[in-house]
Amino acid sequence: MRRALFFLAFLSVISGSFTSTQAQDLTGPKGETFTVRVVKDKLSDPWEVTFGPDQHLWITEAKGYKVSRLNPSTGAQTVLLDLTSERKFPRYDKVPDSVDGGKPWPQGGLMGMALHPQLLSGKPYVYLAYAYSYAGAGKSGDGCDPNFGGCHYTMRLVRYDYEPKAQKLSNPLLLCDSIPGSNDHNSGRLLIAPVQGKDFLFYTVGDLGAGQFKNIGRPNHAQNIGSYEGKVLRFNLEPDPDKNQYDRWIPNDNPFTSPQRQNAVWSLGHRNAQGLAYAVVKGTGRIYASEHGPFSDDELNVVERGKNYGHPLIIGYQDNNYNGLAAGVSDHAEIPGTWHTTYPTIKSEKENAVALGAQNYRDPIYSFNPTSNASLTKILTQIRSGENSSPDWSSEAPSSIAVYTSTGIPGWQNSLLVPTLKTGKLIRLPLNASGTGVTGDTLTYFRSKIRYRDLAISPDGKKLYLAVDSSSVTSGPSGEDPKGSQYRGSILEFTYVKGGTALKNASGKTTGGKAPAKSKDAAQVAGKRRKE
Repeated sequence: MRRALFFLAFLSVISGSFTSTQAQDLTGPKGETFTVRVVKDKLSDPWEVTFGPDQHLWITEAKGYKVSRLNPSTGAQTVLLDLTSERKFPRYDKVPDSVDGGKPWPQGGLMGMALHPQLLSGKPYVYLAYAYSYAGAGKSGDGCDPNFGGCHYTMRLVRYDYEPKAQKLSNPLLLCDSIPGSNDHNSGRLLIAPVQGKDFLFYTVGDLGAGQFKNIGRPNHAQNIGSYEGKVLRFNLEPDPDKNQYDRWIPNDNPFTSPQRQNAVWSLGHRNAQGLAYAVVKGTGRIYASEHGPFSDDELNVVERGKNYGHPLIIGYQDNNYNGLAAGVSDHAEIPGTWHTTYPTIKSEKENAVALGAQNYRDPIYSFNPTSNASLTKILTQIRSGENSSPDWSSEAPSSIAVYTSTGIPGWQNSLLVPTLKTGKLIRLPLNASGTGVTGDTLTYFRSKIRYRDLAISPDGKKLYLAVDSSSVTSGPSGEDPKGSQYRGSILEFTYVKGGTALKNASGKTTGGKAPAKSKDAAQVAGKRRKE
């Protein structure tokens, strides 16, 4: 039964936390007041939440493999599609390890969803991304490759037709069914955005956890344009005249397509980009991405055609804080290399940036917690020695991103909104006038013992909908139990009531605050191991 209960939260300026279950306002750090309620609960890991043109919330359930519409006022749920039969492996997360040998669930499951801009006016298309097969399903044990070679899943990108009267999705059409997947770093966010006036479908693929945990010995292909791992991909919304079934979905002008081979890669050098959003700021449209860093340096990037975002050669800014280190580490001495991982040891981030080329490489527009080299060295050394396999470090684990362009909340226009998994909060970062960078401090809202997975914004900008994980751990190997949370598997609605103002600098001009610092010691902000 849907929980109709309104629950309070008191959001203090300092801690931003809500804990009570009595209806009351929340107060944000700039004086904004919100109310909050549960729209729907008991969902099976809601992954995507999108505000549709039908004034309903569209959601995917990562482990339930269902696509639904929710009435945002009543929480009434209509299941449009159940993909359970398309999942060619069991619910490993529910099967005891003694029975299935410890086989892992893929990170995510049914993940990204994108609605065609003309969904209700002639092009009733819904695009979905999900894991459909596991190479180790029929193997003994956990089914992963020996010598930590990886746990290999395969992903599908599919277009469905929406039938409003029947309230179902039908007529599946495969865009691609060979995208590599894993139990870690699948990314999986979808976005429809225009390029030179024409809409395309973008899809984030992570580096599949190569170089860490059960994938320690798995090669990292984020820098290999011949692989879809560690990339943002671009597809057509409708097939072109190409002869090959799957080539029809790949734009012929993609940056790495050649006469010999179509290539869906749009940008490369990504680690785990779980957030993807498009917005027009000061007349120019841009794609923004949020991305998980390893031991620090979660990134916000502007994704551009053919550009390289550095992973695993540059982590966060090219500030040399990872010099002599790597993006992963293990205590398994049988894996060669200084840090016992397939991640390369970084001699110099600045030199790597030069080698990638100024025309190709892009720094993030913001890097969370760009920790010092000394602190990072201590963390990696502890893990390598086996002294501490899970030391504390500072990170946010951004799960999604949205660009707030509305005037509904004073002072919020042209801000990035980033929900987090590890720290359980919504972060707002004001953009500069051109939309090419962050101009202020991070502002924190709605902090709780919650893993926020995604967010959607109502057309008037006055309601924010945040999806909350239902799992106590992630599908990846590094999750933790957010003990005390009673809102797992929920869609929460935060409604703006009053207040809010933009900051002003000494000259009286409106700004977002101070410029972000380029370094911070890990000891300044203690945190548990990341939850991706």
